[in-house]
This record gives sequence, structure tokens and C-alpha cells, in this order.
Amino acid sequence: MVARQLEEQIAGRFPVGQRLRVLDVGMGRGAQALRLARAGHQVTGLERDEEMIAAARAALAGEPEGIRERMRIVEGDGQETGVHFLPGGFDVVLCHGVLMYVEEPDALLAGLARMLAPGGLLSLLVRNGDALALRPGLSGDWAGALAAFDATAHLPHSRTDSNGGTPAPLGPDGRADRLADLTATLAGIGAPLHAWYGVRVFTDTAADGAEPPADMTALLDAEERAGRTDPYRSVAALLHLCGVRG
Repeated sequence: MVARQLEEQIAGRFPVGQRLRVLDVGMGRGAQALRLARAGHQVTGLERDEEMIAAARAALAGEPEGIRERMRIVEGDGQETGVHFLPGGFDVVLCHGVLMYVEEPDALLAGLARMLAPGGLLSLLVRNGDALALRPGLSGDWAGALAAFDATAHLPHSRTDSNGGTPAPLGPDGRADRLADLTATLAGIGAPLHAWYGVRVFTDTAADGAEPPADMTALLDAEERAGRTDPYRSVAALLHLCGVRG
């Protein structure tokens, strides 16, 4: 789902066929980075988890030579982009499923914005702090729902892949962010919000590890429609925000 939304934003901002310089911060196993490399872009994946890096390298090793040449993997922390890269060196910067692990994300976001060339696209995937009560409420966890109304941080969550796909249990608690707060932050770092989507509107209550439905196409189409339509997108489990460097 996030991949579709990202393709839409890239197509709307850059000439067809332009080879973009992409930085994927917290690339995980590299699914999104590989997808962009296959599309012809020059991709750098930044990741600090050794297990994730190993998985990404293994996936990359199975790709044709041309794709392997277009993607490089850098071991490092997303909060130290200035150590690894020059300012303005990327057309697109991704930070998907990372902010929930960062206690104070403002410095990280400012660093990501500095990596963007003028007109560059910043793509964020975050937990939706305005909808935290929905999942416990729909599952009958009334105490959890009541507690969630007053909290946007340190609530149990699951780690998603960079496509906003089926999550796996994470364990430690994590943060969530409100759309209004991130909108103000993006404006303050010079990459104001250009578009936003909801992710996992209908499917967030599915049991972890549940079998996919028979009509997956209809499910994805329904999720995509809800993710760009008010008021449904406002109650999605995740938000996909796209800012543009001025």
C-alpha cells in the first residue's frame, strides 16, 4: 500500500524516466529499497540492525547485476545521516516505521530534511496517535481503549515492514505521532506537508499471522480508497506523510 502511494508521489513530482537518488533510512530487510532499485533509481539503504542488514544483503545478492550496482547498504544510525552523507544529496528520503522507535524525533526529522535536494520528497510512515483507542476498542479491550485516549506514546505496537504490510510482534513499547504535530514539524524543518494517507484502515484488527483473504485484490483496493478518503484515513493505524523540500 505504501509502495503504491510512494509511486504516485514520485510520478507527480519528477519527470518520467529520471533516475532519482534515494535514501531509505531504517530500510529493514530492504523491500522498499529493492523495489526502487528495480525501477531504475540509485538507492542507498541505511540500517543499524545487523540481522536486517544480513537479510537485505541476501535479498540483494539474488538480484541481477544492474540492480545490485544501483543499490548500496550503509550500516549506521538514522540520527547520524550528517556523518554518512552530504546535505542535499538525495531526491527522495524514506523513513518508514522508524519514528516510533525514537523518543525525540525532531532532530532526526531535521537531519532527514537536510539530506534533500530542493524540491525533494520526504516520505514518513508513522503510528497514528489520533487513533490509538480504535484497535483495543474494536477487540473489546475497554481498559486499553480508555487508556489510549490520553496517550500518544509508549503503547504496545507491532513493527511493520517498509511497505506498511502485515506487522510482526515487536515486544517493546513505542511512540505514536499526531498528524497536526508532524505537520507543524515538517513546516518548521523546511519540508512542509504535501500529501498524506492512511494505512491499515480496515485490516489493523486482523489477528497477527492470520491467513490472507481469498480476494486480496479487493482488500487492497478498499484499503487504498479508504487511505485517501476522509474521514476513514484519519482513523488508520498508520499515517504516510509526504513533505517537499522548499
